[in-house]
Amino acid sequence: MSVSPERLATYGLAELQIEGDGNCQFRALADQLFRNPDYHKHVRKQVVKQLKHYRKFYEGYVPMKYKSYMKKMKKSGEWGDHVTLQAAADRFGAKICLVTSFRDTCYVEILPKDKNPSKELWLSFWSEVHYNSLYSIGDVPSRAVRKKHWLF
Repeated sequence: MSVSPERLATYGLAELQIEGDGNCQFRALADQLFRNPDYHKHVRKQVVKQLKHYRKFYEGYVPMKYKSYMKKMKKSGEWGDHVTLQAAADRFGAKICLVTSFRDTCYVEILPKDKNPSKELWLSFWSEVHYNSLYSIGDVPSRAVRKKHWLF
């Protein structure tokens, strides 16, 4: 599953395929932030922390009881949504650039609410189903197994 190669080429981008296990949004974010999709649990934890501490920012965009939503988002394998993307942008101080497979909205920017972004994260989003990580053509990393190192 991927966004059309023509659309990616327009932006000079290529996809790094991310595992489709329900954690793809968090894996793609982890890949962009830390160059390692295996840090998806850390990214999810940070996003959930953001949702918890700044409930008033996000609550209005959640189509269910906020407590239930939080419980759901804590679970590995639970799909991320536009709210978790906004929370990730806010938490990591990043502009998230989404290249989508939608006909009308092929590019979406998500900006952090209260600060200027200090980094840009590029993801592809395939019609409500899957996220991949994006790189400049020629810069897509090969996925050699790397030893984990401490993040902080």
